[in-house]
Amino acid sequence: MARALGLLLLPLAVLLARAAEEEVRIEVLHVPEQCGPRSKKGDLLNAHYDGYLASDGSRFYCSRTQNEGHPKWFVLGVGQVIKGLDIAMMNMCPGEKRKVTIPPSLAYGQQGYAQGKIPPNATLIFEIELYAVNKGPRSVEAFNQIDKDKDKKLSQLEISEYLKEEFARDGKKRHPSVHDEILTDIFKKNDHDGDGFISAREYNVYQHDEL
Repeated sequence: MARALGLLLLPLAVLLARAAEEEVRIEVLHVPEQCGPRSKKGDLLNAHYDGYLASDGSRFYCSRTQNEGHPKWFVLGVGQVIKGLDIAMMNMCPGEKRKVTIPPSLAYGQQGYAQGKIPPNATLIFEIELYAVNKGPRSVEAFNQIDKDKDKKLSQLEISEYLKEEFARDGKKRHPSVHDEILTDIFKKNDHDGDGFISAREYNVYQHDEL
C-alpha cells in the first residue's frame, strides 16, 4: 500500500515541480504614486524593454535600438509577444517598471529562436518600462467605439482610424510604419476567414463575450 501510494504521489510531485518552474517571476522595481489605469487583456500598451539570457546575462534585445528608438506598441494577452511577457505585463500601470524572469516553456521553448540569438531551453529576463495603457482594439468598449456603422464587424478603415486617434491622443511622435505594422498584425491574428473584416465572433476568440 505504501509503495502504491508513493507511486501515485510521485507524478504529482513532478507536476508540481514543473508548474513551479513554469511560473513567470515578477519583481516590481518602481510604481508611480498615481497608478492607473492598470493593464488588462486586450489593452494597447506602449513600452520599452530589454531582454537578457539568464544563463550569462547577455542582452539579446533592446527596444530602444529598434524602430528609431520608439517604444513598442502591442496588444496585451493576444500573442503579439511571447506568452511570458503577456503574463508579466498584466496589471501594470503607466510608469511602472518590472524585472521579470520567464521560463523556456513561456518563451521560445525547446526550439529557441535563432534569429533572435536565443538558444533552445533558454530562461529569459526582461526589464520593462510601461509608458501607456490604452483601450485596445480587443476591448468591448473599443469594439463598439470602432464599429461606426454598428454592423458587428470591424473593417480595416475603422481600425485604422481608431489607431490614428489613439496615437494622436498620447502625443508621442512615431514612425508611420508603426501604425501599418499594428494594423497588419491585428488582421493577421484575427481575420480568421480572410474576408477583410474582424467579426464580433472572431473578436470573441479572446474571451470577450459581451458582444
